[in-house]
Amino acid sequence: MKTKQLKFIATTAALTFAYAGLVGCGGSKASSGAASAEQESELDAPPTDSVGAVGLLDLEKDTLKFGFIKLTDCAPIVIAKEKGYFDDEGLSVTVEAQGNWKELLNRVITGDLDGAHMLAGQPIGATVGFGTQADIMTAYSLDYNGNGITVSNEIWSQMKPNVEKGPDGKPIHPIPATSLKPIVDEAKGAGNKLKMGMVFPVSTHNYEIRYWLAAAGINPGFYFDPATGQVDVPGFLNGDVELSVTPPPQMPQTLEQGTICAYCVGEPWNQQAVFKKIGVPVTTNYDIWKNNPEKVFGVSREWAERHPNTWIAVTKALIRAGHWLDAKPENRVEAAQILSKPNYVGAPFDVIKNSMTGTFEFEPGIDVREMPDFNVFFRYNASYPYYSDCVWFLTQMIRWGQITEQKPDKWFDEMAKKIYRPDIYLKAVGALVADGHFTKETFAEAFAASESGGYKPATTDFIDGRSYDGAKPNDYIKSFEIGLK
Repeated sequence: MKTKQLKFIATTAALTFAYAGLVGCGGSKASSGAASAEQESELDAPPTDSVGAVGLLDLEKDTLKFGFIKLTDCAPIVIAKEKGYFDDEGLSVTVEAQGNWKELLNRVITGDLDGAHMLAGQPIGATVGFGTQADIMTAYSLDYNGNGITVSNEIWSQMKPNVEKGPDGKPIHPIPATSLKPIVDEAKGAGNKLKMGMVFPVSTHNYEIRYWLAAAGINPGFYFDPATGQVDVPGFLNGDVELSVTPPPQMPQTLEQGTICAYCVGEPWNQQAVFKKIGVPVTTNYDIWKNNPEKVFGVSREWAERHPNTWIAVTKALIRAGHWLDAKPENRVEAAQILSKPNYVGAPFDVIKNSMTGTFEFEPGIDVREMPDFNVFFRYNASYPYYSDCVWFLTQMIRWGQITEQKPDKWFDEMAKKIYRPDIYLKAVGALVADGHFTKETFAEAFAASESGGYKPATTDFIDGRSYDGAKPNDYIKSFEIGLK
């Protein structure tokens, strides 16, 4: 399919040369040796255009439909549409809110959606066959951070005396789950385990609330018991609490009804609890794992192989949107206004604005803090799909029994390179630089990441100070006191 409009006329060779020159500065898979044999396909060819346009690729499909869940971290998709970045790539895009994460994933698999705002764990869980089996890939990380853990007012009143406080009388953050443990123990002893919500079994939220609880000696439960071979779909086995799935927009209502007493969710649904005076956020995922990957833009392998240039064009538009979101504070205010529309997130502007502009309210009217990195869309190389991020999710799937067999370190690397596609990201970067939208210096961290093999350095930026090295996943899994090994 020919593109609708040509912005610059050049030769195909010129675009290929521009891209090759850029990655020669430190980003090609040839220089890093990071790409797997699985990636040696038509997707790895340079962007092509039979009529030689630099600005627009020869799109295999130019009318697309994307899905999203009503959360603020769908922002890059929404902004790419509202600011015309999809249009600039010759793409006519509609975006549709989905009822829940399972529905969203299924519609991508069936082809009803061309791509979607996904939980970072969804492409991974689908590919390894936990729940639904399908090959899903991502070339773009939508954001870092953006989640919180909120407890009911009743639970907070019991936790608060256990929370360490500073000279100003306010809680010292991060608040560990040790302040919750006596309440958990009492409820379990009475035969009435605390019920908590998370958004999906392979969601960052599930792994984050589990991490937070387990770091304090609270067992969140397992999906598999290797001693008996028992599989438990809800993941309650041997748990001190019960974690169940609740769609994000329904979290505040479910908390208010008393069905759950705590939840882990993305924004704006933690701040909504504050505004409604029904709960208190006690920590954010920035404090559980600093600059953790939260959502990705996912497509099926079948779709990607049929539409390689379209995938690059979509990635180009998303990169521009992520950059715009982090470019200046006033853009975040405008984004909050856009997201508050009923066809997008549909929450009040003031609720969305809080976290989007770097302010997070914990205890209402008492504990309000500046958190400039609560939402990150481009800074810190946030949109680059690191293999090590994928590996972390795989370690948690094994830790909690979603993957029932132990795997060698090599397997983690192979799976990451099957699912995460930084090579596609870098092709989009090369085309954006060739188009004149950015200089290559803007993406210095991305080129450096590719040159180093697509893995972040080892980090201890977790609430328990534990070291994570993506190149040594089994050492990491074995380091946990609570978890399958």
